[in-house]
Amino acid sequence: QLQLVESGGGLVQPGGSLRLSCAASGFTFSSFWMYWVRQAPGEGLEWVSSISPGGSVTEYADSVKGRFTISRDNAKNTVYLQMNTLKSEDTALYSCARDRGGAKRGQGTQVTVSS
Repeated sequence: QLQLVESGGGLVQPGGSLRLSCAASGFTFSSFWMYWVRQAPGEGLEWVSSISPGGSVTEYADSVKGRFTISRDNAKNTVYLQMNTLKSEDTALYSCARDRGGAKRGQGTQVTVSS
């Protein structure tokens, strides 16, 4: 069955960078759009970014545009999120998902941006 396992989160200072990874299994990864979503403490689920099956089309929420980059390696069944110039408001649990709404998502990896 579908499995999504995220890694790469941690504690970083404002202005820092992190690279998240998500290893997928249980479905034909290369046939699906993939998504990153996040949930800050006390907040709802927020869509962050999308990438097309071949990787040629990417989309970003306005809050992360110009700072985050989504990519994928279909040979490794892995999707990535490069996060630069991190801000305190980026603190959240980040999950990769097979749907934009996040219904089919992994357990997530915590990102904390704090000095």
